[in-house]
Amino acid sequence: MTATGPLRTGDPRTEQLVDHYRDLAAPRWEQVADKDFAAQWQAMADLGVLRLAEPSDETPGPVTRALATIEGIGLAGVDPGLCYALASQLFGMQFPLRAALSPDAWRAVADVQDGGVLLCHALTERKGGSDPLSMATRARREGGGWVLDGAKTFITAAPVADRAIIFARTAEGRSPFALSAFLFPLDLPGVSRGETFDKTALPTVPMGELLFDGVRLPAGALIGEEGSGLAVMASTTAWERSVILGYALGPMHRTLARTVDWACGREHFGRPMGASHQVAARVSDMALALHRSRVQLYAMAARLDAGTPARQLAAEAALTKISVSEDYVRLTEHATALSGVRAFLTDSELTADLAGPMAALTYAGPNDLLRVGIARQLGLPVEN
Repeated sequence: MTATGPLRTGDPRTEQLVDHYRDLAAPRWEQVADKDFAAQWQAMADLGVLRLAEPSDETPGPVTRALATIEGIGLAGVDPGLCYALASQLFGMQFPLRAALSPDAWRAVADVQDGGVLLCHALTERKGGSDPLSMATRARREGGGWVLDGAKTFITAAPVADRAIIFARTAEGRSPFALSAFLFPLDLPGVSRGETFDKTALPTVPMGELLFDGVRLPAGALIGEEGSGLAVMASTTAWERSVILGYALGPMHRTLARTVDWACGREHFGRPMGASHQVAARVSDMALALHRSRVQLYAMAARLDAGTPARQLAAEAALTKISVSEDYVRLTEHATALSGVRAFLTDSELTADLAGPMAALTYAGPNDLLRVGIARQLGLPVEN
């Protein structure tokens, strides 16, 4: 499956990378499609999906290359949940960590690029998600290090992760310096895995809880300075919102392609279904959604490659995340309308995944709250 015409308007070198990883991943995915999440993760890592290119003057830059890689494996038919998990580790953790850590500290954790060590990002709590300053997880100084107590929930990959980025309260109140971020292995005494959640969206990716009971962390587990947790969170979330929706590009294109094939081959009132102006309009709107999403995501990747700090892109990142996630939903709705009852049959080649695109409206921050933040930056006196 390949994208043609107006859907491939980027730099030819980037488009070649997309095609390269599509062709590389397709036969490998056939071998592991029925395996468990860990085996699938390792199979994609073995293709180099998680390996970050070094910053240089070459184009495409490392973020663009990573985005093209994720789009390529999605085009190959790799499970959208796995694409999401890979994109989350790349853009929500690996890139921000490489920027935040010293070269020596980054080298100590760079084995995540080989796939044998899996990261998770633990911010949300049962009583606090979009309001991080309400978190109850605490870290206190003791004996030259830290002692961590609390719990995190709804964490992608928590049941299988090896290391975690954890946000905890290190001071009282709602001060912007009340939180700190830590990076440590999850085999430390006092760490346990809580509930594992069954999901309707991206069900192949495990999600669960992490529990901390007197976990002793070395001083080196702290990311940045004490009290810089909100700054670290701002960076990781800006990275995520900028480019994590790259995981949707492959599924979007595959949905468009199969809808076009269906409309061309389906006889409807004595003519091809695709001869209908109404069908043509829906298909064109699907193409527009995919085109717009690609342009926005690759533009954000180019800005990050140019050295713009992720935190300076917070507003643009939120706009991009809102736009692409909502276009993902619209594209899927159009395909579902055109597929008719076949969209709701489990054994149909036109079976629709409605929950996955809808979940994109929530991941990396609910769109409604992101809109509030954008309005505030535009000058409106609006509060959360």
